[in-house]
Amino acid sequence: METITHNHSHSHPHSHPQPNYHPPNYKRSGSFDILNPLRRLVDSIAVKNARFAHLICQVIPCCCPFERNLKLFGRTYHIPALCKLNPLYDEFVMLRFRALSYLADECGEDVTKYIC
Repeated sequence: METITHNHSHSHPHSHPQPNYHPPNYKRSGSFDILNPLRRLVDSIAVKNARFAHLICQVIPCCCPFERNLKLFGRTYHIPALCKLNPLYDEFVMLRFRALSYLADECGEDVTKYIC
């Protein structure tokens, strides 16, 4: 498996995400979010154990398995990915990514079995 390195020798300005980075579709910091304590809780889960990291990678799927297109009586109906309706979806995906990173970077394990 090849290692990818990033040397910062490019000239375009950008900022790197912070540890608790959230995608731009999140509510602004001034708005009320009832799920914010849960978001912070999931974000604060540290992956420091290989057994725990494996459990996370097994329990949290690498892709959403529920999105479907149904053909019924000549019409196509789209059922959206139900995991996108989960308000903590992004936090769980990031937790899974932290677990994969821990296994690959800290433990030196091959994580290809956990990647779709």
